[in-house]
Amino acid sequence: MADNAFVPLPAASGPNPSSSNLDVFDPSGLGPLPILPIIPDAQRRGHHVFTPADHRFKAAARFLQALWREDHDLPIGHLSTSTTGKRRRLGSRINAAAGDHGANFLHPDIVPVVARALAYRELGAVYDVERLKTNLLSSQPLTFNLFGLLQRDSALAARFIADLLPGVIAEVEEIIFEHSPGRGDHRFTADGTAFDLAIRGRSKAGERVFIGIEVKYSESGYEPAPRLEDRYATIAPAADLFIDAAAPSLTTNPCQQLFRQHCLAATILDQGLAEYAVLAFIAPQHNHLAQAAATTYARHLHSALTGRIPFVPLTLERVIAAIATAGLPEHAQALHRRYTDFWRVDGELQLDAVPESTLFTAGTSSSRRQRRTATAA
Repeated sequence: MADNAFVPLPAASGPNPSSSNLDVFDPSGLGPLPILPIIPDAQRRGHHVFTPADHRFKAAARFLQALWREDHDLPIGHLSTSTTGKRRRLGSRINAAAGDHGANFLHPDIVPVVARALAYRELGAVYDVERLKTNLLSSQPLTFNLFGLLQRDSALAARFIADLLPGVIAEVEEIIFEHSPGRGDHRFTADGTAFDLAIRGRSKAGERVFIGIEVKYSESGYEPAPRLEDRYATIAPAADLFIDAAAPSLTTNPCQQLFRQHCLAATILDQGLAEYAVLAFIAPQHNHLAQAAATTYARHLHSALTGRIPFVPLTLERVIAAIATAGLPEHAQALHRRYTDFWRVDGELQLDAVPESTLFTAGTSSSRRQRRTATAA
C-alpha cells in the first residue's frame, strides 16, 4: 500500500457477503422503498413528531424513531421551544430517566463504551450529553450503536473493515469516538475539526492505517458552518487532493465539513502518524441531501477512490449489512429495524385503506376554494 493504491469496494450489484445479508432485512422480498413518503401532518402530530422545518427525509426518520420508541414502551421526551420556552412532547426523544438508563443504545454492552468515551473524552471534544442520551434522531448515538460493539472486539472490527473496505486494514488496533489528533494545534488544522469515529490499524504489510469517519443520519450537510482558520490555505494546496484547492465552494456548505476533515487527514499523514489514510462518509441511502453533499464534494477531488487519501461514501444500509457479515446479525437487525426500515413508516400510513372520499374530497374542496377566490378577485 505504499503507493496508496486503494482497493475499490465491490460493485453494489455484485455478489458479496454483505449483499446477501441485506436479504435478512427483507424477508418479504419487497426490496427497499424507491422513495420515502411525504407523511401527512395529522399523522406526524399523532405521534408527536410534527416539526415544520424537517426536510422530507428528516420527517420520515423522526417518524420512524417515534415508532421505535413506542414499540419499546419508552417514555416520551420533551423539547423546549426557543421562542416561548414552553416544553412540548417530542416523539423522537425519550425522557431523562430512560436516557440515564442507556435506553438510546441498542445493546447493554454499548452503554459502558459510551460511559468510557465520555469519561476519557479528548480535550476540546464536543459532546451534548443530554442529546446523546435522549435524542433518538441524533447521529452521535447512532455512531455508538454502529461501532460500540466493534470497539470491544478487535477481531470483529477487522472482519467488518475487511468487508466494508477490502484490503485496507488487516489488524484493528484502536477505535476512537469523536477524535482529533490535536484540536487547536497548528500542526493540524488549528481548530476543532474532528471525526465522529477514527479507526487505527495495520495493513498486511505492517503500515499504519488511519480511517476517519463522518456519520450522518437526518443531518443535511447544511448545518451552521464554523469560520475556517487560515491554516487551510496552507494545507489544501499541498494535500494533493483537490482539483482546485482554492474553490470557494469547498469552504461553504455542503462541502466544508468534508473539506476540513480531508485536510485534517492530510495533516495526520504529514505529521507521520500514519502511512495511509481514508476518509469515509456514512449516511442513509434515502437522505438525499447528505448523499448529494458527498457527491458534490467528490467532484472537487482529483480521484475520490484512488487519490492520496481516498474518499469513500457509504450508505448506512451497506454498513449495517457489513456488521451482519462480521458476525453480529442480530445487532444488525436491530440497527435496521430502528434506523432504516422505512417500510414501517409506509405501513403506519395505511395508504391502501384511505377512503376515496377522504383523499379526493380534500382536493375538490381546495379546488372549489381556489375557484371562489379567483371569481371574487
